[in-house]
Amino acid sequence: MTDEDDLLRLENQLCFAMVTAARNVLSVYRPILEPLGLTHPQYLVMLALWERSPRSLNDLARELALEPASASPLVKRLEADGLLVRQRSAGDERRLDIALTHAGRALRTRALDVPRRVMERTGLDLESVAALRNALADFAGRTRPS
Repeated sequence: MTDEDDLLRLENQLCFAMVTAARNVLSVYRPILEPLGLTHPQYLVMLALWERSPRSLNDLARELALEPASASPLVKRLEADGLLVRQRSAGDERRLDIALTHAGRALRTRALDVPRRVMERTGLDLESVAALRNALADFAGRTRPS
């Protein structure tokens, strides 16, 4: 086998490592988020809203690197669960604002333990998680958190 043949080995593929890692991350989060009544995508929506609420659907979708059409079903489900409300902006009727309810804000307290539990399940410490997250953020072309 030549060096060029090694380039096509499954174990040498970035895409395979990324897909496998993504699947593993989701399997780590699933049992941690289940008692909170959240799926991983819903957790991401809630994280963005805990940072800033209300915010427009377009802003939320952009923050999550989703199309608004993909974010909308997540928002509708979280609204049905009583964690947020969708309302037309008073300043611009075309804009749909998403805001946390009291229950949505209260859920944040229960979610505070999620990162620690993820680190326990993965065996990674805070420094390792930060280094991995920053490398992936650079790869994705996003700005590093400060």
